[in-house]
Amino acid sequence: MELLDVFAIVVEQVSLNKASQLLNISQPALSRKIMKLEDELGVELFIRKGKRLELTKAGQICYDHALEKRHLERKFKQALHSYKAAGSLSSLTIGASLTTLQSTLPDLITDYLQDYPLTDIKLLTGKTHEIVSLVKDNKVDIGIVASQINATSLHCEPLFDDHLSLVLPAGHPLIDRTEITMQDLNELPMILFSKGTWYRILMDELFNRFTIFPNVQMEIDSFEAIIRLVSTCKTATLLPKSYLRQDLIQNNELILRELQELEQTKRTTSLIYSDHSADNAESMKFVSQAIAYFAKNR
Repeated sequence: MELLDVFAIVVEQVSLNKASQLLNISQPALSRKIMKLEDELGVELFIRKGKRLELTKAGQICYDHALEKRHLERKFKQALHSYKAAGSLSSLTIGASLTTLQSTLPDLITDYLQDYPLTDIKLLTGKTHEIVSLVKDNKVDIGIVASQINATSLHCEPLFDDHLSLVLPAGHPLIDRTEITMQDLNELPMILFSKGTWYRILMDELFNRFTIFPNVQMEIDSFEAIIRLVSTCKTATLLPKSYLRQDLIQNNELILRELQELEQTKRTTSLIYSDHSADNAESMKFVSQAIAYFAKNR
């Protein structure tokens, strides 16, 4: 034990006798340690009044430093413990569509990194069929797609069901409607997601099924941009329910309306991985955490 630590114990026990018993050394040996520290520092640490010890001003400065040192050591040990608990540095490559990247991954990755902060996560984006290929070719460890995949050598874990919701800006004429149906979307000015994504494919299938021809004013591949433009341009849009957090709706002064036809048309977002990833502990740790996260938050 360092001399400074010994000194701090003497201060706290207010007695050489009690401190020597705690440290399991003789009182003369303890006195020699205190004298050695005083010699090294070139100051007197205690005023000895019989059996009582009183700190000098220099002794108080020394004790304050000892406490600070003790605090830093405790903080260091806690940080080291957290490091060991988290395990060694690891890496994970995740493939996801741009829409899934915007709506599903941010909260999931935040949750994962809170438990495993030493994980280096890389993200690759692509369309659903491209992500499936990346997983099959083991170019990504995990894939997250807005679909259920049934393919040889791939494992598919459903995470949650999603559907489209109608989003309206404040003051829009449809807000006051008691009931809104798909027919109300005919010739309605709208901003839609770009073609090629499952969200847009789902929208077009719905439009075809109900013979709807919306007045598409813009096609954009960013949820955030669509949200902002809906408020600015006073147009409607369809967005996945999974993206529409309450704070996002309130901060942009938007109104969310559910249509029965939209709620009945669902798509399952799934996590996919190969046999190779199934044998990888880091990959399976992410799979387990993702399943648990959405079971708790959906």
